[in-house]
Amino acid sequence: MLPASIPSPDPVWSQIHLGPLTIHTYALCLLAGIAAAAYITDRRLRARGAAPGLALDIAMWAVPIGIVGARIYHVLTHLGDFTGPGVDPWAWIRIWEGGNALFGSLLGGAVGVWIGCRLTGLRFWSFADALAPGLLAAQAIGRLGNYVNQELFGLPTTLPWGLEIRPDAPMFPDGADPGTLFHPLFLYEMIWNLIGIALLLTIERRVVRRNEALLADGGTPGAGLRWGRMFGLYLIWYGLGRSWLEAIRIDPTSDAPLGVPANIWTSGVAILLGIVIVVVQGRRHPEPEPSVYQPGREPEDEDTEAVSEETAEADAKDAKDADADPVSAPPSEAAAEGTDANGSSDSK
Repeated sequence: MLPASIPSPDPVWSQIHLGPLTIHTYALCLLAGIAAAAYITDRRLRARGAAPGLALDIAMWAVPIGIVGARIYHVLTHLGDFTGPGVDPWAWIRIWEGGNALFGSLLGGAVGVWIGCRLTGLRFWSFADALAPGLLAAQAIGRLGNYVNQELFGLPTTLPWGLEIRPDAPMFPDGADPGTLFHPLFLYEMIWNLIGIALLLTIERRVVRRNEALLADGGTPGAGLRWGRMFGLYLIWYGLGRSWLEAIRIDPTSDAPLGVPANIWTSGVAILLGIVIVVVQGRRHPEPEPSVYQPGREPEDEDTEAVSEETAEADAKDAKDADADPVSAPPSEAAAEGTDANGSSDSK
């Protein structure tokens, strides 16, 4: 370990062997991030009136399609690694070896979310707004897998938090000195994402308080960060972070149209799309969001129905007992019938 540096994990940490089963640490980090996003999203949806567990139902569609999208995006932006003579044609499906693009997972995941929302009756933008902080949390956790695989680092640096990369690591730059330290991009992105969570939640909380104050004063509250605007802010924040991180990243196998890395182009698209969502949805929906459900898809309140049925059954039983035996009727009902407990008139 070099002085004043961040050591990379021993390659043995990248896998866990349980008999004939091999579990990749990278996959565990992805699963942990997915679980965190599902938990955060479910709590936020429930606070907005959704039934429990809907986030998991939608995740069953979003996660697998998102993983496929992540791999496809990575392959398309690193065609040199997956094409040409002597290249294993099945290499593109070995996702456990690393190589999953976050922007591709967003595109594929969006398709999965749309399908899940159609089936569950949730509004697409309502789910996206609830998901935004969870996405940042998932991405922060998932970057630990890149750290274990030693595959996400930047230009050489002499800063005290420089990252050590083993010379035999697949992504170690050709011609670099074995003692070279690199910018720990995995750590930079983790910090950026955690700051983004705090920022988005702070803005959301302040907007909610402002609307509550307007409502208390008899004014008309605005839409807040609903109708997709929270997700739009997420795209802006994450796109800004990735644009400068990709500018100092070492990724020699990535395609670079016009000399600009593909991920920087995609980051710019994410920023523009986020701005469009915030502006357009702000004009289309200045009113508060009435429900997280699509119109006509609101579920019936099962608890209320159960209580109503129990109350109706109890009332019917009391009425039947009162007809059969006036003595057993409650005093209030006997008084209403104009009789006392002995069947005589109360009128004096």
